[in-house]
Amino acid sequence: MLLCGRSAGCLGMLGLLVLTSGIISPSSGQTETSPPPRNACPTRLKRAESFFGIHFDFHAAADCREVGRNTTPAMIERIIDLVGPDYLQIDCKGHPGYSSYPTKVGNPVPGFVGDPLRVWREVTARRGVALFMHYSGVWDGQAVKNPGWAAVDADGKPSTKVISFWSPYADRLLIPQLRELAGDYGVDGVWTDGECWAAIADYGEPALAAFRAATGFTAASRKSGQPHWREFLEFNRQAFRNYLNHYVAEVKRTNPTFQICSNWAFTDHMPEPVCVPVDFISGDYAPDDSVNSARLAGRFLPRQGKPWDLMAWSFSRKAATTPGQKTQKTAVQLQREAAVVLALGGGFQAYHKQKRDGSIYDEEMPVMAEVAKFCRERQALSHHAEAVPQIGLLFSTAAHYRQINGLFSRNNARIGGVLQALLDSQQSVEIVAEHHLAGRLAEYPLIVVPEWDYLEPKFRADLVGYVRAGGNLLLIGPKTAALFHEELGETPPAAATAGATGSAVSKIIALGRGRIAASYAAFGQAYLKEPNETARAFLSGLVRELFPAPMVEVTGSHEVDVCVARNHGKLLVHLVNTAGPHRTQPIIDAIPPVGPLAVSIRQPRKPAGVTLEPAGRPLAYYYRGGQIKLTVSRLAIHDIIVVTP
Repeated sequence: MLLCGRSAGCLGMLGLLVLTSGIISPSSGQTETSPPPRNACPTRLKRAESFFGIHFDFHAAADCREVGRNTTPAMIERIIDLVGPDYLQIDCKGHPGYSSYPTKVGNPVPGFVGDPLRVWREVTARRGVALFMHYSGVWDGQAVKNPGWAAVDADGKPSTKVISFWSPYADRLLIPQLRELAGDYGVDGVWTDGECWAAIADYGEPALAAFRAATGFTAASRKSGQPHWREFLEFNRQAFRNYLNHYVAEVKRTNPTFQICSNWAFTDHMPEPVCVPVDFISGDYAPDDSVNSARLAGRFLPRQGKPWDLMAWSFSRKAATTPGQKTQKTAVQLQREAAVVLALGGGFQAYHKQKRDGSIYDEEMPVMAEVAKFCRERQALSHHAEAVPQIGLLFSTAAHYRQINGLFSRNNARIGGVLQALLDSQQSVEIVAEHHLAGRLAEYPLIVVPEWDYLEPKFRADLVGYVRAGGNLLLIGPKTAALFHEELGETPPAAATAGATGSAVSKIIALGRGRIAASYAAFGQAYLKEPNETARAFLSGLVRELFPAPMVEVTGSHEVDVCVARNHGKLLVHLVNTAGPHRTQPIIDAIPPVGPLAVSIRQPRKPAGVTLEPAGRPLAYYYRGGQIKLTVSRLAIHDIIVVTP
């Protein structure tokens, strides 16, 4: 019996195929679940082309003894019919290390009813829906039980979760399993979970011996502040890069069309140039305070040079701690989370749990159908749109890796607070690292450096050169300002507070054809903890001094994110409603509309037309002095002003 599959041609699964609905033999092949003829199989989208998906996982463990009992073709058909995803992403190995399909090379759960993965593949192939696997990589609770496979912590204890990059794990388990999934099942790719963010510094003897051989140092530091601590962390980071490069290359050597993503690699967890040929970048942002989490994570990804998407959690972990509180997010809540991502040009997916037998919660799919409709209405305009450079907010790779005491942990409080204040002032902001700005500094009218206490000397010199050539630089915090003391001259004391105003805590100087402004207030963490109008107005005033004529100005509400982009030759002004208690409330039943909003768009020529999408409604406007002036009377969740030249 042959099943169609783009990545593996046809799967060539000859013999009996056991499904929960019965047995299909190659001689009869005429049951309700039989695939169509080979030439009738629809083409599945590659992940680079995909826009909307659903992620399912359940991190199978020893308690899973009947996996597949309720995984029926009808269940999968209902998902596809109701939601219409480009891809489905399902569990095959979670953090406990058990595989939820009958693997021949890994550690299967204790019991199966049939082969559920074949059911998922048969239906998705027949329907033209790509199938990706959720596979826990670095974090594997079973693999670490093998002698010498676990990373060793600073106290000399083997990890109960995390594998060592100096173990045979990749060659003896991970790579064989991915080849099994690609070759025997014909799945389209893998979303490898528990990767960079789970990795730890390894003090096992193979790792220490490699460190000594590579560096000449006789010992490895055990904590921050000890000699060569940063070198040891970077050595372990490179070990992760080597591991990732190795398994991607090996799988693609035998299965070249198999698509691979390492969760959170080359994102704000790992804010560096892409050095591994992954096929796409993705991550699951925080299940609570999700709007702010997506705001930050999504703004780092568009300049990474890879297709990308972000995953929402469809439920709240915080709500689960409150007795009687529903945990499932509402359609409007997920639609707004999706809007934050779509406005930045990315794809969107949402995570739903599978039951312990691997089946799904059918009752959750109607909400996803509403979210899918919302996203599809915006797809043609938003997907793969490119941001128009306005404000570049620096995420310094060099400073980040010096600040954190782990390999790829997050430490985004300072940059997150500055980002939120800028967005609350209706500025269009990208998050950019040093490699994003190489050769492109002049494209940004304003660059903001948010409370980093270190910059590489060459990059610091590049920023000074950018200012001298006419650029504008805003420095946030006393330590950041101190990096530019030669240009700024005498600096005020470092005791300034975030809400203070006036010349005592800020300074603007001319330098060449540009200007540098310094805020000596420690701003980001305070604003992240408690956004307030005084601090926002202070930062907004400095931005206005340096960048008085942004391409788009929006007034009428501080609860609107503005993203300026281009796609299909048109200018797009995304407006996302951020009103309501999304920062603190785990479940949002309704989002209060905002408006009217006064919008000014600077354009050198009068446009051919201006519409509000996705409604397709022409907007009344007037054009004067190089500006389009218009009003958006009401913003529910997300609208796009489209300017046709």
